[in-house]
Amino acid sequence: MKRLMVEFGMGTSLRRGDYTEAAVRAVRDALWHNSINLAELFGFEKTDMRILVDIGVQKPDQVDVTKVLEVFPYGQAEVRVHHGGLDAARPEGTGNPTIMANVALTVGFDMERADG
Repeated sequence: MKRLMVEFGMGTSLRRGDYTEAAVRAVRDALWHNSINLAELFGFEKTDMRILVDIGVQKPDQVDVTKVLEVFPYGQAEVRVHHGGLDAARPEGTGNPTIMANVALTVGFDMERADG
């Protein structure tokens, strides 16, 4: 895969303590930053796009990767979840912390086309 672009995003779960929701929001944030039509620029279909999704949260095992993959309308996404992000305790010290997830989306293509 030839890597062509990296986009970053941040998402939160303010009250529910939901790592998946924070990750999904971070992916959406990164996607909204992207206005470059890479597929058309290089003569590919959008379905040819390869997307490497790196997610950082404090509890990686609590991210449902299947739900993260549902965010992508096209392309071939691969999700990797790492320890990172931030859990911020509530000021009163009770309840779920505010969860912050960070995401890096690396987008590219297999540059050698099968059809020549």
